[in-house]
Amino acid sequence: MRKFIFAGFAALSMSLFGAAAEAQTWPTRPITFHVPFAAGGGTDAFARPLAAQLEKQLGQGVVIENRAGAGGTAGALVASRAAPDGYSFFVGAAHHTIAPSLYPRLDYNIETDFIPIAIIAQPPQIIVVNPRRVPATTLAELIALAKSKPDELIYGSAGIGTTHHLVGELFKILTQTKIRHVPYRGAGPAMADLVAGQIDMVFDGLGTSAPQIQGGAIRGIAVAAPARSPAVPNVPTASEAGLQNFDVSTWYAVFAPKNTPAPIIERMRTEIRTALQVPMIKEAWARNGSDIPTLEGAEFGRFVSSEVQRWRKVVTDAGVKLE
Repeated sequence: MRKFIFAGFAALSMSLFGAAAEAQTWPTRPITFHVPFAAGGGTDAFARPLAAQLEKQLGQGVVIENRAGAGGTAGALVASRAAPDGYSFFVGAAHHTIAPSLYPRLDYNIETDFIPIAIIAQPPQIIVVNPRRVPATTLAELIALAKSKPDELIYGSAGIGTTHHLVGELFKILTQTKIRHVPYRGAGPAMADLVAGQIDMVFDGLGTSAPQIQGGAIRGIAVAAPARSPAVPNVPTASEAGLQNFDVSTWYAVFAPKNTPAPIIERMRTEIRTALQVPMIKEAWARNGSDIPTLEGAEFGRFVSSEVQRWRKVVTDAGVKLE
């Protein structure tokens, strides 16, 4: 019996030693970041600079693979089925904790089919308008305009079931307004149409909107956060502008497919933590309205579960349904 126990212990030790050694030599080829939205959106705004920094740290390419569709769930499904070999990671977002409440037959589970590594950015949501289409310069004026023209104003979103969509529906409930929703295949296309004057407004993550506001292409109306953002200091919070209970931030994070080796998970977590402290990254995050987050590992996993429950209540209370 002692021989069997010793043999089992030896095998386990060799396995653990092999996994640790693999993490030391990893990566030996390019890594793929699966981004489930079109290029140019809020996820891209943080995923691409992070990928570029990780390339410098790891000495291997980090390739962004954009796969838009179904409110970010199409790309999430692909990522969940990727080989758990340490060369495929998923850049998910707050949208993916909303999806379980809107898509009853998802073929993946954000809580069980992924290993949470770390949140990489957490910018607040912001209401932005095209100044050529919308004359309102304050939140009160925007609400008054929407009430005077029911179903005439159009807001774009990154897709059905995304935070852009749900925040828009919450806004309609809180303000008792009627605004038409047009879903896009990502925040990038929605922002492009807003800038081009094809739609009136977007409830957007500040990461996408801040550069456009700073450049004068769109107008910021109100930030859905407890405090103003240094990226757009002249834009008031929703509370300051008279709308209460409208504090909503989005977040972006890196996950790995379940069964990815633990030593590689820990190595990637360490590399992300290091990357987020690089001055160039910190400056880019500040420009996009995000602080440097510290939520990672098991604590991040618990946060994901709490977000699923939080958005389920919002979906139910607001009566949001797939269009």
